[in-house]
Amino acid sequence: MSKARRTAEENAHLDQGVHTDPAALEELTDAASSEATEVGADGAVAGYRAGRTLRLGVELRRQLRRRRTQLVLGFVVLLPLILVAAFEIGDASPNQRSGGFIDLATASAPNFVVVALFVSGSFLLPMVVALYFGDTIASEASWSSLKYLLSIPVPRHRLLRQKATASALLSAMTVAALPLVALIVGIIGYGAGEAISPTGDAIPFGRSLLAILLGTGYIIIQLAWVAALGLLLSASTEAPLGAVGGTVLVSILSSILDQITALGDLREFLPTHYSFAWVDLIATDIDWANMASGVLSSVVYATVFGLLAARRFATKDITS
Repeated sequence: MSKARRTAEENAHLDQGVHTDPAALEELTDAASSEATEVGADGAVAGYRAGRTLRLGVELRRQLRRRRTQLVLGFVVLLPLILVAAFEIGDASPNQRSGGFIDLATASAPNFVVVALFVSGSFLLPMVVALYFGDTIASEASWSSLKYLLSIPVPRHRLLRQKATASALLSAMTVAALPLVALIVGIIGYGAGEAISPTGDAIPFGRSLLAILLGTGYIIIQLAWVAALGLLLSASTEAPLGAVGGTVLVSILSSILDQITALGDLREFLPTHYSFAWVDLIATDIDWANMASGVLSSVVYATVFGLLAARRFATKDITS
């Protein structure tokens, strides 16, 4: 008798015995239950490490391959070129040395960078941050992949942290790309001159680079409240568009209320009140008070929204 045939007959005999002999079934059950599953000191299955799940590098590469990330980065890189084309079509004079920020855009490369940050600070940059953070959890839920990530298992707090960290790095990279590209385009188009403020102050090119670096850092920190709010809404809904749109809507509403002078000192409690405090860096005598208030305001809002996001995600019933 061949080995294959003998094995098949033994299996058939075993199956028949299991179905007809309760004692055999009980014996097999006891044998299976006696096989000990090897576990670690923390109670987890041996070999499982929570720190090895959803690694940051993997999540970053995954996000960078997404079309929306590539489109956002591409638009940010193209924005300075669009501004140059607009100034060329218009009547902007490269010798302009007075007026507002827009009038001074073509005076030098630093001024061009300041204008690029100024025109994008009200809507574009908050929208970019809202897109990265508002989409991060809600998109997984909309794809019905969130429950599978948690069943790997990826601990909830780690999943939220890794997603938020990847979104923060993407946001910082996108925001930083704007002044970098604008500086290169400005040097080519308008030269490396002094940075001139609407008040008439002029600072050397070297110091203006430091001012741009500090200003970019301030913008990233100031947008932390947008990031935390987007994360909260993303953890609260399965609709990415709703999370992103809700975050942008709150930002726009805060900016509108900030324009109502009748609110008086109450405007200082709005998260967008100090959004443009970084322009004080383009001055010979820098006033740090507004920037310090802006950092404090953003950190407080970001902390509150971040804690709410963590609590919401930790207690949420994940069904998708």
